[in-house]
Amino acid sequence: MTIERLTLVIAAHNEALALPLLQPRLRAVLDGLEGVEGRIVYVDDGSTDATWQVMQELASADSCVGVLRLSRNFGKEAALTAGLDFVDTGAVMILDADGQDPPELIPEFVALWRQGYDNVYGTRQVRDGESWLKRSTASAFYRVIGRLSRIPIPADTGDFRLLSPRALQALGQLRERHRFMKGLFGWVGFRRVALPYHRHARMVGDSKFGLWKLWNFALEGITSFSTVPLRAATYLGMATAGVAFLFGGWVVLKAALYGDRVAGYPTMMAVILFLGGVQLIALGLIGEYLGRLYEESKQRPLYVVDTWHAPFVADSGVHHIGGEQRDDHGTTAVGRQVP
Repeated sequence: MTIERLTLVIAAHNEALALPLLQPRLRAVLDGLEGVEGRIVYVDDGSTDATWQVMQELASADSCVGVLRLSRNFGKEAALTAGLDFVDTGAVMILDADGQDPPELIPEFVALWRQGYDNVYGTRQVRDGESWLKRSTASAFYRVIGRLSRIPIPADTGDFRLLSPRALQALGQLRERHRFMKGLFGWVGFRRVALPYHRHARMVGDSKFGLWKLWNFALEGITSFSTVPLRAATYLGMATAGVAFLFGGWVVLKAALYGDRVAGYPTMMAVILFLGGVQLIALGLIGEYLGRLYEESKQRPLYVVDTWHAPFVADSGVHHIGGEQRDDHGTTAVGRQVP
């Protein structure tokens, strides 16, 4: 029987209470998979609690657990990218650290992968433990970006997915700084299929994503995968100019024919404020895209690694990712661009 390798990647920030509850579930699932050599990679995204100590304890107790610590908090998208970069062979399964994505469904993901699918993604049918406001805004966001983007971004779908080796390799070539992983997963293409599931509430603790972070995340996704807002600003400016021209012509014609006095201060202020608001909105949209170009032009690394302890691999203790060599003793490395 051919042995396939599957690595579970879990990025965590201040999840010291959740990881000890999640690890036994992951271990039980991997032990029950036939023909699969399972590995687990935890990524500490600059946690300020005991998350790193917990990860080290889990790695000490299980040789199949690898731990990666970033030098500071780079954000979930960068931390997830770091974990994927350190998977050298086989397929990868992405889960959240809070236990909302049930690891018990991993065998179903693997079964679809074995049928030839490269991107098996979980689609949420039910979202427990979330407020009505969060559910409704999330649903609205996925509908909006689905219409604005030419890249297929499935609705109600997060990072809970399995990527085949070739999909993982293609994803590793995308090194943009402003990363919206849900869009990048769709950009690489290949065969994909949805797996509907019931998303549970967090096992312990509170969500790290408040409404403000979710709003910024939505802006990141829209501006990363669509230029429709810029085009809409152009159309809005043209429409406003047309209405202003017609209104101005009507005012002049009315005054010339009927001798009516031109509207005074209130009308003038209303028009000025309206046009000024339209201009500021357009400038703000341009600034969002220009700011992203500015960040990309710096060519800074996506992340910086503090410590890396690889899971036990029988054939090698050295990993080559993105043209760099990383050993198992905490060598500092960076997420630089792949040549």
